[in-house]
Amino acid sequence: MPFECKHAEQIKDVTPSALGCEDCLKTGSPWVHLRLCRTCGHVGCCDDSPNRHATLHPVIEGYDPPEGWGWCYIHELFIDLGDQTTPQRGPIPRFV
Repeated sequence: MPFECKHAEQIKDVTPSALGCEDCLKTGSPWVHLRLCRTCGHVGCCDDSPNRHATLHPVIEGYDPPEGWGWCYIHELFIDLGDQTTPQRGPIPRFV
């Protein structure tokens, strides 16, 4: 039987904290893709972004646009969110 992440039990419907990476918007930093914490609603940037703000949260969802997958940073496991994706809350600010 494959190992199942116990953090998946913490996934809930959340309200996104910002239209872009909350921390990068404060400092004017760019990001590559967005990730949404499915336990608290924090919007952070992905591992390919310079600051990697999403890594500070246990269970994230691909949120740029909603992608239908989740990831547990603690157990390093993929989580299929199926139809539990969070709708995008508006246009995502972009850096040119």
